[in-house]
Amino acid sequence: MKVLVTGGAGYIGTHTLVELIAAGHEVVVYDNFCNSSPKAIGRVEELVGQEVPVVRGDIRDRACLDRAFAEHSAEAVIHFAGLKAVGESYRQPLSYYDNNVTGTQRLLEAMEDAGVRTIVFSSSATVYGEDAPVPYVESMGRGRPSNPYGGTKAVVEQMIEDLVRADDRWSASLLRYFNPIGAHPSGRIGEDPQGVPNNLMPFLTQVAVGRLPELSIFGDDYLTRDGTCERDYLHVVDLALGHLKALEAKSAPGVAAFNLGTGKGTSVLEMVATFESVTGQQIPYCIAPRRAGDLPASWADASKARLELGWSAEKTLEDMMRDSWRWQSANPEGYGG
Repeated sequence: MKVLVTGGAGYIGTHTLVELIAAGHEVVVYDNFCNSSPKAIGRVEELVGQEVPVVRGDIRDRACLDRAFAEHSAEAVIHFAGLKAVGESYRQPLSYYDNNVTGTQRLLEAMEDAGVRTIVFSSSATVYGEDAPVPYVESMGRGRPSNPYGGTKAVVEQMIEDLVRADDRWSASLLRYFNPIGAHPSGRIGEDPQGVPNNLMPFLTQVAVGRLPELSIFGDDYLTRDGTCERDYLHVVDLALGHLKALEAKSAPGVAAFNLGTGKGTSVLEMVATFESVTGQQIPYCIAPRRAGDLPASWADASKARLELGWSAEKTLEDMMRDSWRWQSANPEGYGG
């Protein structure tokens, strides 16, 4: 199958490209590189031993999307493109709705005109909202997202559901991620955020490699095992394989949501201790005030993905730490080094 991968130069996108190509699919990357690097595509090409076609464009640019579909004859789309920093979404909500919601609307319009009606959407566990009990189960539906980023994901899910309801030729998978970390075992591709990282793992590894002086732990007074937030961390390669499974499973029309997680919560302090144990690196940290929008705990019930997609997370937390450190230690400045 020929797959257009929007945001394919990003962290999850690059790892998914590797798995798609390994499974025999053809790929085309669509990316404007606003928060990714063209060098990442070069690294993917090294890993897969072939050229990866790239269209440089914004998903809000309908004319560019139309050209991409006309020139590359894609049969399906995996849609990663969008802004993703929770903290930034509070400061720039309109930018997030413009990029993530309006951009997806333009993409769906271009797909419809091109006769491409299969999409795997990169959604988020944030759609369950701030009042949802753990573990999160797909049957709960969407709640009140705790931040504008999550709000955009919820709106896009609704838009896709409405589209499928209106036209039963569409086939859509909504993949609700939990917390992807890790890197490709080769150490050639990994997470490379711009500026100070918003997520724990790159923050932690940048402290370990000397780019940042200490790790900030945002709050130690939550009602959790040790007072720090608990999250469901899964290896990015497992997550990439989830997209492959969803793509190959969605031959029938309809829409379905799937949690992609391990089903286990790990606290921030447990993450630090595991990283130190696996790598031998010491991580200085300080306790900082809570961040707006951070929930005490979230983890998945991923049984639906196991039963319907044949997918489950296989890599351990130790694997995630080991691969994250291999990437960061070999690329201390990320793709900019």
